[in-house]
Amino acid sequence: PDCVPLISDSLPIGQHHPPPCPETMPAGSPDAAPAGAGSDAELPILNVNVGILGHVDSGKTSLARALSTHLSTASLDRSPQSRARGITLDLGFSCFVGGPSPEARAAGYGRARYTLVDCPGHAGLIRTVIGGAQIVDGAILVVNAEAGIQAQTAECLVLAELTTRKLVVAMNKCDLLDGEGLDRAERGIREALGGTAFG
Repeated sequence: PDCVPLISDSLPIGQHHPPPCPETMPAGSPDAAPAGAGSDAELPILNVNVGILGHVDSGKTSLARALSTHLSTASLDRSPQSRARGITLDLGFSCFVGGPSPEARAAGYGRARYTLVDCPGHAGLIRTVIGGAQIVDGAILVVNAEAGIQAQTAECLVLAELTTRKLVVAMNKCDLLDGEGLDRAERGIREALGGTAFG
């Protein structure tokens, strides 16, 4: 995925949080070390927690689904209540494995496991979002390009600012806009970021 190098190149080395994903990956799984991979397969895996934040219906869970290769039992709105209401009600955990940043490789890591913490976007679930934001090393702020920065987008931006200095913005639903609309959406996002630590 295009956003991974932006995250991994800037995350600090040595922050270890136990991931919800299995420690061992079965041979043949997309994230398993290739046979005969040499020393990288024998090196430790760096665990990096990445929060997925944004307004309700911005596409956070869809992004987590697209990036993930391993799902926990608490991922992608699996609870009956989430499915019935059509929104994320609790934290979701999934992950994928990729290459570490140059700094992590120099520190002796062969791969990095990116655990995605899919946070709810509904205003009434802010305590859950705060809980998720407390365990992240970096964040992806998902913005609906058509709607721009909305109330919970701004709240999530503040939470990200309080918990991490590593942020990637993912504009979603870009297919609903023409070139001029996309330019306007990007300007709005840059303007919103300008007054924050990410500006």
